[in-house]
Amino acid sequence: MYRSHVLVCGGTGCTSSGSGRIVTAFERELEAAGLDKEIKVIKTGCFGLCALGPIVVVYPEGAFYSQVKAEDVPEIVEEHLLKGRIVRRLLYSETVEEDTVKSLNETDFYKKQKRVALKNCGVIDPENINEYIAYDGYMALGKALTEMTPEEVIQCISDSGLRGRGGGGFPTGKKWSFAAAQPKGVKYVCCNADEGDPGAFMDRSILEGDPHVVLEAMAIAGDAIGAQQGYIYVRAEYPIAVKRLQVAIGQAREMGLLGKNILGTGFDFDIDIRLGAGAFVCGEETALMTSIEGRRGEPRPRPPFPAVKGLFGKPTILNNVETYANVPQIILNGPEWFASMGTEKSKGTKVFALGGKIHNTGLVEVPMGTTLREIVEEIGGGIPNGKKFKAAQTGGPSGGCIPAEHLDVPVDYDNLIAIGSMMGSGGLIVMDEDTCMVDIAKFFLEFTVDESCGKCTPCRIGTKRLYELLDKITKGKADMEDLDKLETLCYHIKENALCGLGQTAPNPVLSTLKYFRDEYVAHIVEKRCPAGVCKELLTIQILPEKCRGCTLCAKNCPTGAITGKVKEPHVIDTEKCVKCGVCIEKCRFGAIVKR
Repeated sequence: MYRSHVLVCGGTGCTSSGSGRIVTAFERELEAAGLDKEIKVIKTGCFGLCALGPIVVVYPEGAFYSQVKAEDVPEIVEEHLLKGRIVRRLLYSETVEEDTVKSLNETDFYKKQKRVALKNCGVIDPENINEYIAYDGYMALGKALTEMTPEEVIQCISDSGLRGRGGGGFPTGKKWSFAAAQPKGVKYVCCNADEGDPGAFMDRSILEGDPHVVLEAMAIAGDAIGAQQGYIYVRAEYPIAVKRLQVAIGQAREMGLLGKNILGTGFDFDIDIRLGAGAFVCGEETALMTSIEGRRGEPRPRPPFPAVKGLFGKPTILNNVETYANVPQIILNGPEWFASMGTEKSKGTKVFALGGKIHNTGLVEVPMGTTLREIVEEIGGGIPNGKKFKAAQTGGPSGGCIPAEHLDVPVDYDNLIAIGSMMGSGGLIVMDEDTCMVDIAKFFLEFTVDESCGKCTPCRIGTKRLYELLDKITKGKADMEDLDKLETLCYHIKENALCGLGQTAPNPVLSTLKYFRDEYVAHIVEKRCPAGVCKELLTIQILPEKCRGCTLCAKNCPTGAITGKVKEPHVIDTEKCVKCGVCIEKCRFGAIVKR
C-alpha cells in the first residue's frame, strides 16, 4: 500500500512539454529521499486542462500542480511529500482559496462537466489492466456474455439513445441491429480512430488515457452482432495511442479477455490494429474499410451499406472511439441512466476539443444541450486579451461557423444542423474579433482540397474551384458575380459529391456567407479586409504623432522597409513591406497600425 500517489499527465500535449522528464525526476528524487516504497508515481492520460500542462496531481490531498517543470520536482518532494506542505506557488490558481485548496470539481473548468467517455482519463495508468479492472473494467463484458442475450445488448444500446459520436449521429443500436440481422457467418467490428479534423484530439485522448474501454466495447459489439474479429484503424501520427493500444491488447489477451473462449463462455473475439497514413477521407466508413483491406482509401457508393456488405464484403459495424467509450457504462448502469442526460433527441454527453482564441484550451465533456455560451465563457474561460467573441467553428472542415447571436443555442445534433453547422467529431475552434471569416473559409477549403481522394469530379474539381474563388476574394480581385458563382458551386458540390467529405466541404463557406456576408462584400466592393488579416488588402502605417523614434521597429523589420532617425517619426516603404506584422508586435507605443 502506498500513502500517496503522484499522477503525471502522459497525454500527447503534456508529453510534448516534458512530462516524461518530470516522471523521471520524481522517481529519482523519491528514491533519494527514501520514499519510493511509500509513494507511487503513475503516468496517466489527459486531465483535460491542456493549457496548463504539464500537470501533476498528488493524492490523497488532490493538489493540482500546473505547468510543472522537472526542476520543480525536488521542491514538491521535499515540501509536499516529505514535510506535508503543499507547494502553493505551483497550484492551479483556481484551486487556491485563502487558506484552503479547492477540489478540481469546484473550478469553473470542471464543475459543469460530466465525464462519461473520459471517466478514467487522468485517473488510471492506461498501461495497467489491473487499474482498469479496479474501476469496473470488463464487468460490462462479463454481464453481456453471462447475463444478457445479444438481442438484449442491442436493445439496451438502442434504449439508451446513444448516437454515433463521429459526426453523423446515426443511432448506434440501430446500426448494430442491421448487422446482427444478417445471416450467421463472418462479420467484423471496426473502430474509427482516424481522427482527422484540424484541432480535434478527443479520440486520441481516450486511447491514450483509457484504451481498454474501447477493447471492451468492441468485444461487447462483437458478441451482439455475431462477429469474432475487430480492427482499430488509428492514425500513425498518434504514436502514444498506438503504443498503449498495443500494450492493452496484449494484456487483454494474456488475461483471457480477448481471444478464444472469453470468460469461459465459448465466445471468441480478437482485435488487431491497422495504421492509417493520415488521409482525412479515410474517416469516411467505406474509405476506411477499403484502406484496412490494403487498397487505396477511397469511398464506395452506398447502398449496400457496411452493415450488409462492409469489410472484405462481409457485414460490418463501424463506430468511432468516443461512441465505444460510452458502451460499457451503458451496459453496467442501464439505458435509463444514459438517457437521463442530454436532450430529447441527443442523449448522454459529448466530448469537445476546445481550441483557438480561448483561455482554457483543452478537452471537455458536457451533457448534450449545454449552451455554447457555457462552454466558451464559463468552462473555456472566455476570450483572451479582452477581445470579443466572433464565432465558433464546430465539426471541422465539415462543419460551419456559429456567430455570437447563437451563443445561447443548446448544443446537440439537431440544433447545430438547424443553424448551419454540425456536431462533427467534436472539434470546437473559437474565433475572436480579429478573425477574418473569409480567410477561415479559405483555410478549411484548402484542407479539403488537399484531402480529397479525387474519386468523384464534384469534390476533386469543385472544391479546387471553390478555393480559387475564395483566394480571389481575399486578394481583392473578385467581383459580385464571383460571389454568386461561389454560392451556386457550394450547392452543386453538396448535391453531387460521392461521400461525406465532398458533401460537407462547402459548409464553412455557406455558414460564413450566411452570417458574415458583409465581410465578403467588403473584400469585393471596398477591397478591404475588416479584420486586417488578408495581406493583399491592407497596408501597415506608422502614426507620426505616436512614433517616438525608438528604432525598435526598424531593427526588427526583416526586409529593411522601415527608415528614420532616432527620436524622429519613422516611415514604411510600402514597396518593401511584406506585411508580416513584426513591427506591430515590437512597437511599445501603439504607433503602428493596419489599415
